Amino acid sequence: MNETGAILFDTVSFAYGRTAIFNHADLHIPYNELVWIVGPNGGGKTTLLKLVLGLLAPDSGTIRVLGGPPSAARSRIGYMPQDATLDMRFPISVRDVALMGRLGNGHTFGRFSKHDLGAADRALEMVGLQDVRRRAFSELSGGQLRRLLIARALASEPELLILDEPTANLDALVARELHDLLISLSRNMTVVMVSHDPAFVSEHVKQVICVKHDIKVHPTTRVDSAFLSEIYGDRMRVVQHDRGLHDREIADE
Repeated sequence: MNETGAILFDTVSFAYGRTAIFNHADLHIPYNELVWIVGPNGGGKTTLLKLVLGLLAPDSGTIRVLGGPPSAARSRIGYMPQDATLDMRFPISVRDVALMGRLGNGHTFGRFSKHDLGAADRALEMVGLQDVRRRAFSELSGGQLRRLLIARALASEPELLILDEPTANLDALVARELHDLLISLSRNMTVVMVSHDPAFVSEHVKQVICVKHDIKVHPTTRVDSAFLSEIYGDRMRVVQHDRGLHDREIADE
């Protein structure tokens, strides 16, 4: 198996009981690449992420993440889950939320070190929130909160960043700004995102990975209305905006 990629699956099979999710699946995600994962609900996207994070083990086959077993790579992965929520009544600052990304990353009980503080500040700068780091996080807009959750993942200084539905419930303008941010981040780390939003498809996305009880890799040129209907069913259509494929969105008729 070629072990030069950030994520490698070699004939991986996994099942929940008698329900097979993957059967001899292969996957190769190179370093420093922006990758888009799509697929219907229940198709195996969450299972794929859990296998990458080492939270599940394959029934057969081999998984390598950042050159080693997933469990050994976990501290080098930044992860923003789909259901990442914050209690808006909790009186902490933007910087405090970013510092949460340092917990479990070599940090023990006691004060945060200078390195921890520096890592959090660098993460906030990367997402454009350094100037508001001392504000209460409850004062942020929806788009700023999503950037803050990304900063929390970046504070662990990851080599691999995984985001589950990063643009969910955001308007088109804010989603496009996040899209540009992820393109920029992928120049220095591997960025893998799960999203139903085809606005992420651009010349910067090298691979589209379809997870539908199998793992299939497609070029971005393959992403069109027929492709999306194949994944999500005939009830899904593509709404064409004036900027082309970059601004398409999935709509349920």
